[in-house]
Amino acid sequence: MLIRQPRPGDTANIRPSEITPEAVYLDRRRLLQVALAAGVAGLGGAWSEPARADLAPLQFKRNEKYSTTEAPNRYEDITSYNNFYEFGVDKSAPAANSGRFKPAPWTVTVSGEAESTGKFALEDVLKGHALEERVYRLRCVEAWSMVIPWVGVPLGEVLKRFKPTSKAKYVAFKTVMRPAEMPGQRYDVLEWPYVEGLRIDEAMHPLAILAVGLYGKTLPNQNGAPLRLITPWKYGFKGIKSIVEIRFTEREPPTSWNISAPNEYGFYANVNPKVDHPRWSQARERRIGRGLFESRVETTMFNGYEQEVAALYKGMDLKKFY
Repeated sequence: MLIRQPRPGDTANIRPSEITPEAVYLDRRRLLQVALAAGVAGLGGAWSEPARADLAPLQFKRNEKYSTTEAPNRYEDITSYNNFYEFGVDKSAPAANSGRFKPAPWTVTVSGEAESTGKFALEDVLKGHALEERVYRLRCVEAWSMVIPWVGVPLGEVLKRFKPTSKAKYVAFKTVMRPAEMPGQRYDVLEWPYVEGLRIDEAMHPLAILAVGLYGKTLPNQNGAPLRLITPWKYGFKGIKSIVEIRFTEREPPTSWNISAPNEYGFYANVNPKVDHPRWSQARERRIGRGLFESRVETTMFNGYEQEVAALYKGMDLKKFY
């Protein structure tokens, strides 16, 4: 069967809500800033640069237990249509504007309620952990989705190495702050640097991984090089990129989108088709890369991972804790 693949940047079927957050739309000053940040990629502005070409092959084994049997999206889909506001808000901006970003050498600071803390080289953070490939569905809160072959290590296994104490109820993450290399950070679309967090039992769940690659090679800059979070049962904005800090906390940490628009983006960010975004339904989603008549599909609870993760939220009101 011949399936038509949409071109990167094709906006024919994209709703306005999938492009500009309401918090930005309602604030004229910030909207003008966003227009500047996003427009340069499409207009060939000074920021526009080719993405990295030095992506190295990785040694890994496929983890079939945690991989979907769905066919992955094309590499071109995954690397040209994504959100990474540090490089601009348009879906093509990360690929166009991330050429200057330098993902090596890289260090991660570990702090907070743990016995082993400090600043660690990325190689030391991952030391002793075999890389796995897992084919996960990624569902964006803007109601589009992809299937992506990530390469990484279980987050929980990495965290255990730092020996979190009994006070560690949450894990907080922070993105690197480099406005000279990440032009989107020059505009106050969000409060920078980007921050995210998980409850400790979520972080320890075997589905949660720290990704260092996709399609068998190291992560491109636009996809969160060199280290990003993947929690496949949550909306995509939970997947913080270019991580430079992991902090164990006793209290729920702040998260960037919840700070920006708390009525729209909760801490948990679990995929739930029964809880609509204030401006659009979450009952259906658009699968990137599918044909016109196959692109709209029903959204599944926890993005299809209900059997694996539902126990984490037993007894919780998932409309309140969204």
